[in-house]
Amino acid sequence: MFQKLGDALRRFMYGRYGADSLNKWLLIFAVVLMLVGGLGSRYLAPWMAAFGTLAYVPLIWSMFRIYSRNIEARRENAAFQRFFTRLRDRQNRYFTCPRCRQVVRVPRGKGRINIRCPKCGEQFIKKT
Repeated sequence: MFQKLGDALRRFMYGRYGADSLNKWLLIFAVVLMLVGGLGSRYLAPWMAAFGTLAYVPLIWSMFRIYSRNIEARRENAAFQRFFTRLRDRQNRYFTCPRCRQVVRVPRGKGRINIRCPKCGEQFIKKT
């Protein structure tokens, strides 16, 4: 019986986007908002109940992303991953080329350096 249920769920999710790290963070954010809304309205202030209602926004967005069949449009996760990679990277700085908008990674703590874009060859000076 459970084998048939698992097969049916796999067939239903075939061609859909599924869960990723952005969905995980959206669900965690929704749970935190629900907790703040529930506990805050009871103990702190009645207007904090709005957080509980606001928690439905990331929850619905996450569910929409999980069940979406438009995989190409669900590329928000790539931007989310780039953002958190840059936050965790303590050894490098990231700059965009003023001409071609290419992202260039340079080592941190080298002072003012001349950066050459690997894509277009433009040179610009930045402080790392």
